[in-house]
Order: sequence, then structure tokens, then C-alpha cells
Amino acid sequence: MGAAAIERTDSTFALDVRAGLTRPGQKELPSVYLYDALGSTLFDAITLTQEYGLTRADERILRRHAGAIVERLPMPLVVTELGSGSGRKTRWILEELARSGPVTYYPIDISAAALARCKLELAAIGSIGVVGLEQPYLDGLREVAARRSGGEALLVLFLGSTIGNFDRAAGEEFLRAIRSSLCPADGLLLGTDLVKPPARLIAAYDDATGVTAAFNLNLLARINRELGGNFVLRHFVHEARYDRKHRRIEMHLVSVRRQTVAIPGAGITVTFEKGESIWTEACHKFQLQELDGIATRCGFRSQAHWVDPQWPLAESLWIAA
Repeated sequence: MGAAAIERTDSTFALDVRAGLTRPGQKELPSVYLYDALGSTLFDAITLTQEYGLTRADERILRRHAGAIVERLPMPLVVTELGSGSGRKTRWILEELARSGPVTYYPIDISAAALARCKLELAAIGSIGVVGLEQPYLDGLREVAARRSGGEALLVLFLGSTIGNFDRAAGEEFLRAIRSSLCPADGLLLGTDLVKPPARLIAAYDDATGVTAAFNLNLLARINRELGGNFVLRHFVHEARYDRKHRRIEMHLVSVRRQTVAIPGAGITVTFEKGESIWTEACHKFQLQELDGIATRCGFRSQAHWVDPQWPLAESLWIAA
């Protein structure tokens, strides 16, 4: 559909695009919008690149230590996952739990395509009931908490390093919001990517094959598709930057020329100077020794950490205090 045929919409996406691209100073777009159906597929491809070791580290920890994780949890247990994606990593925990009897698993994701892939991925595991919830994280978590039967504990999985996409203060606020939906003795298995040499991190977010660049640029293509924008993708380039002060990788889309872009569905026209960027994602990195303090501040007791030696990433088990 051409831009002239698109009328302004007040959808959340349109409102966020308008707010992010008209704010003074650094233009921004929320990273959640990177993950439409195509974006989710491209992210799955990123996890297979040589440079991006985070997902493989996550899988190694869960494969090797699922038994040790599960033995620290109360039974019977209901499992939910915030941002489940395809559910590929989760199968190790679920298979271990299924040894003791039937388990209900509630993947929560805003992508219907991801939930469909998750159900297919886990269909072969006996004794696992999969109930997908296409909702924002906290809305879905509240629904899961309300559905569980008396006597059932709840395990929340927040794997990978999605918590790193939040600013640090906002991340702790989000963890406290998770805690508010839990009962004492419920668990949270939290993934955090640990600090590494900047060159290694930048390579992971700017792979040589260009998959991450395509993932980032797809956000502009999504604005074109859904809001009638006229972004010319070749007029922007993907850039990964490391901010030492805040210990984070930033993804930007940098304008290679002075240009004006109309987005009728958001009711705006935006001018970009040459070299000006749109900040699309932040990925904060953590020190292992800071995690116990974060747990305490957010209402949890830290039980254990499992760290991958090849790509330093931690999975931490916290119990609601």
C-alpha cells in the first residue's frame, strides 16, 4: 500500500514511532519493535552466527545443569517464560521436570509466530502441556499466576539476557514487578550476559555476514509496511557501539545522507542529518558479583549461579523472599 493511502493511526506502534523520532537530541525506537515475524526469524538466524555466542552459551548451561536447577525447586511446579521465542533452550528444563510427572508450560510472547514455533518445538516432549499467551510479559505473568492451582509453585524463566535490554534502573523496576506477581518460594531463573572485551561484543552485534544489520534495518522496513513510511533502507547503515561507562552495547541505524522521511501512519515527517542515528537497542552487560545485590533489592534470595566458560553468561536462580 502506498504512503498516500495510509491514514494516521493512534496504535501503540505509531505513537511510539512518533515519540521516538521527534524527541529532542538522540532519536530512538523501542527495541520491542524489532521482533515482528520477520525480525524474530532474523534474530533466530543471528543466534547461529559464529560471532554471537550468547544463545549457545545459554543452551549449554541449561543442557548441562538442568538437573541441578530443578532439584532446587519446590514441587509441584508450573513454568512460564517471558519472551519464549521458539522454546528451543527451554526444552532442557522441561524435559528434566517431566521426569517427575506432567508439567504445564506457559510461554509468553508478543509474537504469534514465535508461540507457534514454540509449540511445535516442544510437541515431542511427553507430559508437557503448552499453553501460549500472546501478551506483554507482565500481563501474561499475572494471568499465569491467577491460573495456577493451590499448592503449585511457579517458576518464571527470563533467559538469554533480555533483562540487559532495560536501562539498569528500569531493569530492577521490572524485576520488582515480576516479584509482585509471585508468592514466597516461587522461583525466577534469570539470564544475564557478563562483561567481555569490547571488540568481542561489537563483533557479536555486527556479524560479518550482515544478519544483525538486516535485523536492525527491518525495523525501518516495518515502519514502511505498517505505517506507510518511505524510508530508503540503503540510506541507513547498521552500527554497533560499546559504551564503557554504562557497560552496554548499543545498536544504531545511521543516516548516510541528509534526508527527509514521511511516515503518514504516525502523522510525522522527519529530517535526518548525515551521520545522525536512530538508537534501536541497548544490551547491558553485568558483573557476576553485582547479581546477588540486585536480587536482594528486588525481593529475592539468590540461590545459585551457573556460568558458561566459553561465552561468559550467567543463569541465576532466585527465590521469592
